[in-house]
Amino acid sequence: MKNQQEKWRTIVFKSKPIEFKVWGRYALFTDPVTKTGGEKFSYHIPTYEALKGIAKSIYWKPTFIWIIDEVRVINQVRTQTKGTKPQNYNGGNTLAIYTFLHNVEYQVKAHFEWNMHRPELADDRIAPKHQQIAERMLKRGGRQDVFLGTRDCQGYVEPCKFGSGESVFDNNGELAYALMFHGFDYPDETGENKLETRFWNPVMVDGVIKFPRPEDCTIKKFVREMEAKVFKPEENFSGLKEEGLES
Repeated sequence: MKNQQEKWRTIVFKSKPIEFKVWGRYALFTDPVTKTGGEKFSYHIPTYEALKGIAKSIYWKPTFIWIIDEVRVINQVRTQTKGTKPQNYNGGNTLAIYTFLHNVEYQVKAHFEWNMHRPELADDRIAPKHQQIAERMLKRGGRQDVFLGTRDCQGYVEPCKFGSGESVFDNNGELAYALMFHGFDYPDETGENKLETRFWNPVMVDGVIKFPRPEDCTIKKFVREMEAKVFKPEENFSGLKEEGLES
C-alpha cells in the first residue's frame, strides 16, 4: 500500500470523473471586466471558471486542481432583468440593472489532477482519499455554499449521470458563440508569478459544451503580478488528518 501511495504522489494523475447536477433560480456568468461595477449582463452559458468554482465548493484542497471537462445545458435560456443596489468602492450604494439567467440547470463532468506546482503538499497526494471525500461532499450538497457566478445567485448540487434525462437542446445541432471568458491562470497552478485571463470561442452541440484545458487556450491577457500562497502542513494546511482519513 505504501509503494502504491508513493506512485500516486509522483505520477501525472487524473481522477475518476465526478458528475453532478447544478441548478438554481438565478445565475450571472460574466466577463471579469464587468466585475468592477455598473450594469451586468450574463453570458447565456456558464464559464469554465464558474463551474470550477462550483466544483471547489463541493470539495477542494490546494493539493489538486479541478479540470472541467464538459457541461450540458438542460433548461431553455431565459433572462430576467432586476434592479439592484451594489455597494460602491468608496462606500454607500448605487442603483444598477443586472440581467440574470433565470431557472437554470446544468450537468457537469469534471475530474481533478495533482497540482505539481505544490511540491510541499506531495504527501497529501492520496487519490482514494480525495476521491471519496469529493463524492461524499457531493452527496451532501457540497462542503461550502454553491453560487452560480455570483453570491447573489444561490445554487444547489447533487450527483447525476452526465447525459441522463432530457435537455431542451437535444438534437438542436451546433450553436457557436463569440469570444468569451474562459478562466484565470493563477500562479499556484501555472508556476509563474502573474495572473492572466483566458478566452475562447465556445461551441455548443446538442446542448453539450466541451471545454479545452486551460493550457490549450491561446488567447490570454496579463492582469498583474501575483505570487502563490505558501502552504505548510499542520500550520495553514490540514494535511492527512482531514476527515479522519490518515494514510
